[in-house]
Amino acid sequence: MGEIILETSSDSRAASLEPISDEAPGFTATTDVDDCPLYLEDISVGDRWFSPTREVTAEDVADFALLTGDNDPLHSEDGIDSPFGEPVAHGLLGLSMLAGLSTEAPKVATLALVSIAEWQFEAPIFFGDVVRVSTQVESIQQHGRRAGRVTWLRQLLNQQGRVVQRGRFISLVSTKARARRLTGQESDSARPRSPR
Repeated sequence: MGEIILETSSDSRAASLEPISDEAPGFTATTDVDDCPLYLEDISVGDRWFSPTREVTAEDVADFALLTGDNDPLHSEDGIDSPFGEPVAHGLLGLSMLAGLSTEAPKVATLALVSIAEWQFEAPIFFGDVVRVSTQVESIQQHGRRAGRVTWLRQLLNQQGRVVQRGRFISLVSTKARARRLTGQESDSARPRSPR
């Protein structure tokens, strides 16, 4: 797998990663030296990360077909008669790979996935393609006292840098205050008192 990379437009903790070079967007990498998750306060609109890479293999596609029951001939090694001239991976396999790759780039204190919106399958994913994810913070809204609702623009890119899928993930992200409270690091005097 490749390494995690980040572009940032903020002074957040996420900015501790080095920015991407100007060469081949999305294919130059830096590593994250901190294994701690990012909290709501650490991210800003415009922050952008690129995930490690992953090859899409014929075995991945066969396993996904077995799991889902989607055995369309387009997705078999015999799918040479497909409209694309060669077999293609399931679109939902690409979306699943995107979801997995983006869990580490960025590594965020996610509370819940709220929705996936405006998802577009723009180009086929072929066996042997090497994919990675571009994730950009599009908007942040407070959601209660200890969480925020973050809209992420996510794109699945192939080895040529072509966008093969794109759309928005909306998730709830924890604040540092919530994390402190859950780990017992918030003092008793800082906790709200229960009504009597």
